[in-house]
Amino acid sequence: MSERITSKFNARSTALEVIQGLALHGKKAIVTGGAGGLGLETARALAQAGADVTLAVRDRVRGGEAAGALRASSGKRNVHVGVLDLADLASIRRFADDWGDAPLHILINNAAIMACPLTRTAHGWEAQFATNHVGHFALTTALLPALRKGAPSRVVALSSSGHKISAVNFDDIHFERREYNKWKAYGQAKSANGLMSLGLHLRHADDGITANAVHPGGIMTGLQKFLPLEEMRALGWLKPDDTPLDIFKTPGQGASTTVWAATAPELQGHGGLYLEDCNQGVPAEPSNRVSGYSPHIMDRDAAHKLWSVSEAMLAAA
Repeated sequence: MSERITSKFNARSTALEVIQGLALHGKKAIVTGGAGGLGLETARALAQAGADVTLAVRDRVRGGEAAGALRASSGKRNVHVGVLDLADLASIRRFADDWGDAPLHILINNAAIMACPLTRTAHGWEAQFATNHVGHFALTTALLPALRKGAPSRVVALSSSGHKISAVNFDDIHFERREYNKWKAYGQAKSANGLMSLGLHLRHADDGITANAVHPGGIMTGLQKFLPLEEMRALGWLKPDDTPLDIFKTPGQGASTTVWAATAPELQGHGGLYLEDCNQGVPAEPSNRVSGYSPHIMDRDAAHKLWSVSEAMLAAA
């Protein structure tokens, strides 16, 4: 392993602290799920530094409200809205077509769903894998010409320590033969996010595209909408008064590693990495469920296989 890439920032640094002193004027960025939570804080920091930011959101009204609030708070007009439903391939194609041939410098694959009941898309795909991975794969590959034109460009995939729950089960990705488990489904989707960034690095680093995966840390956002209070208590996430444990980050802190991945000079040209707390992550022992990464998301053979499987899914859709 080459020398680990680190920064002066840490788990409690905020996205606005990470971006301080950096100028992104003339850069164009897309943030999926940019209307709330981590996506909103990521967009806020990128826009503050001068980037032209598009919030890629399912709900145009909510996206418009978020963009308006960002413009008002920053005094900048460089925040826009595009409609994108990652579970709908036609929506992804429309978004990419609308982007056209404009250079793209930063793509943040941020949007996600977590631990939802078994749901299938119109193509019969399990919803967490379809939304968190396949949708972002379709979007990223459709935007490759724009990323090449914007090179040196960066793609950031939001993974999670949840990847430790499950590698991608290539024998039954969509739970057609095994019993559905919402956490295993989330785990394999987050593993897929890591493997996709590795696959993108292996294929397109020579095109000037840098791709890395990020674990943002534990943050209470809309991601928990499918989890009842009783389950979060049972998971040990809450204090006796039902407020989050102190280990949880604020959305601004949670967005910091994403923004670092998207902008840090020390990461230029360094891809296929797993980043957390504004530093390069390290391999973790199997008993460590909180920090570091499991070897399966750095498996190059698995990354190539996932890429081929994903292409085949889109071709058959």
